[in-house]
Amino acid sequence: MDQGADPYELAHTIALNALVTRAKSRGELLAHLKKRGVEDDVANAIIYRLQEAGLINDAEFAKAWTQSRHNAKKLSKRMIAGELRTRGVDQLSIDTALDEIDGEDEYQMAFSLAMKKYSTMSRLDAEVQIRRIQSLLQRKGFGFDVIGRVIRELDIHSSEPL
Repeated sequence: MDQGADPYELAHTIALNALVTRAKSRGELLAHLKKRGVEDDVANAIIYRLQEAGLINDAEFAKAWTQSRHNAKKLSKRMIAGELRTRGVDQLSIDTALDEIDGEDEYQMAFSLAMKKYSTMSRLDAEVQIRRIQSLLQRKGFGFDVIGRVIRELDIHSSEPL
């Protein structure tokens, strides 16, 4: 950082520039400021100032992130929660945001993904179809209960038990 400039103004500028590209959680912005060499007390003061101005709001960030990742990337609640944790969002904000996705919504998302995959594999053996659908749903973070229900609903006939 420039030694002659006011550290608060520099940190404020760094923070605002970081927020231009996309909204960030408190934890992400704090990490960004520290990476840029901002002292802890200055970084915390700037974060507080931005929170007071409404430019940082972890609850709103978590809600928007959850909706985006669930609808666009078709990720499970578990996967989204992990992403939010790595971005430094507090557990209460994560839980509140994820409460908007109920179990049936999550199942419908998994079933929709599985149907799309299933429709491309008509010539493959049932075991291969099941394995590929299971792998897809696991990568998206769905639990075994949801995956098992999806496979049963698809009614893929296999010689192997589920």
